[in-house]
Amino acid sequence: MTTLIQLEYIVAVDTYRHFAMAADKCFVTQPTLSMQIKKLEEQLGLIIFDRSKQPVVPTMLGEKVIKQARIVLLENFRIHQLIKEEKEDISGEIRIGIIPTISPYLLPLFTGLLKVKFPKVKIKVEELITESIEEQLKKDLLDVGILVTPLNNTGIIEYPLYYEEMMVYSNQKHQFAVQPIIDIKDIATPEIWLLSDGHCFRHQVINLCNIQKFESDALPFEFEGGNLDTLMRIIDKEGGYTLIPELSSLEFDSKRAKQVRKFHDIQPLREVSLVYTRKLAKTKLIESIAQTIQETVPVHMLDKSRGTIVEWK
Repeated sequence: MTTLIQLEYIVAVDTYRHFAMAADKCFVTQPTLSMQIKKLEEQLGLIIFDRSKQPVVPTMLGEKVIKQARIVLLENFRIHQLIKEEKEDISGEIRIGIIPTISPYLLPLFTGLLKVKFPKVKIKVEELITESIEEQLKKDLLDVGILVTPLNNTGIIEYPLYYEEMMVYSNQKHQFAVQPIIDIKDIATPEIWLLSDGHCFRHQVINLCNIQKFESDALPFEFEGGNLDTLMRIIDKEGGYTLIPELSSLEFDSKRAKQVRKFHDIQPLREVSLVYTRKLAKTKLIESIAQTIQETVPVHMLDKSRGTIVEWK
């Protein structure tokens, strides 16, 4: 008879593509894990993993078995989750993935309050780009993600949290610092600094500005990174400008606030959402995380109608 333990083991091997690592994550020895998987293969009369390849990969039929195993484990998890919520005993670990252009500005606002609400919950946060968050959600390596939507991913549920404005940040001596009106057409120039490829904010800026081909010849050097604070510090020293999300500017002093300008012809917004798979749908913890975040950001950021959402995909 197939057991839940056996299903957990094949899902773990599929997730990590390595028997030793899967065993470590399941807190068992590799021989134990391998023996149980071999036993399951004998029971089912098929080979689940092609062990001749490194990293190990599922066979075509094995992929179908693993997909069904994930569903079975998910439904088993839901049973225990329902009981916990009924008893109002929210405990365990919540694994949150968050993108770098949100984490330094949002995490300090809500994580402390969330811990007060759920003292029995261990909060684990990891900075990742959007693509990695999507992948790890599907593999159950994360419980929720905080990122920019829409994703247009049918396997992921989006819970919009707030809408922050995209604004211009320039060097103090740049013309934008004194220019009375800045339109979108003004900023598609070689003086613009962008985050590295793979970051959704970069793609939002490109889409907003309709940048057909980015040339960095006017900049002193090329920057490859996803840290907005680093980018702003470079601009302070080297000149030029970039776009920043509204939340990043909330704690600017009066001097730095003068380097931030809004657009005249549009109020571009990025939609920040809590995302998750159906595994955690409608749980009290998910709802509480969302509510806590919405309680801590400025009220006007909850209003979607104040501007135009800029997509990045």
